[in-house]
Amino acid sequence: MPDNTPDSPADDTRLVPPPLAPAASAASATSAASEMTATATPPSATDGRSLTERAYDAIKHDIITLRLRPGETLNEAQLMQSTGLGRTPVHQAMHRLSLEGWVVILPRKGAMVAPVSLNDALEIIDVRMINETYCAALAARAATPDDLAAIEAVLARSQAAIAARDVAAMMRIDRDFHLAISRASRNQTLAELLRGLHERSLRFWFLALSTPSHLEGVYEEHLELFEALAAHDAERARQAIARHIEEFRTHILKAI
Repeated sequence: MPDNTPDSPADDTRLVPPPLAPAASAASATSAASEMTATATPPSATDGRSLTERAYDAIKHDIITLRLRPGETLNEAQLMQSTGLGRTPVHQAMHRLSLEGWVVILPRKGAMVAPVSLNDALEIIDVRMINETYCAALAARAATPDDLAAIEAVLARSQAAIAARDVAAMMRIDRDFHLAISRASRNQTLAELLRGLHERSLRFWFLALSTPSHLEGVYEEHLELFEALAAHDAERARQAIARHIEEFRTHILKAI
């Protein structure tokens, strides 16, 4: 599904640092970028997924990007129209979304988008701070040239997203960037934990980081972290990601 993000001011002309030169082969970087892009956006009708999976991804995408607002009542007929899918896949998708905490089912009243809570956001950030700083240190020690190429391939997508003021695209880049670092840590359990935390952070990301200056700031923080990883400097990587997460906390406190 293509990105449909809120319009952002078009008069911000601040310059963004250019992406770094590839750290490994172009083929490996392109392959990694394609893999992550495929999982970052709602699937199309021809991607081989089931109707239920397509409904789930489309509705979840609209929740994350705030097209469906926190606390908004959900109507299956309207969701059928917006997704272009039938009642059964939409109903099954709603059930899955409720199990994952994206939707609240109200007995005899229907369903609504789960509200957002400042306390929930801060708890997620605290858990990320503990686990993701450790993950970054592991990745700095263990990252191979292919890992660095995959991470840098994600970073290279930032320029187009920033130029277009595309908040949803930059949000997915942020997620993919962190997932690539998790893979480089060589700790599968930790990577799975962080994947769940990042998924839960996505709505807060969209709430807090929706201005052009924030998009550029995120890119600069990513670049600082990548340079630490490329230098295999575990302590520098730990500090860089701690600052990145702390900036997220600061913006969340202002937004909610």
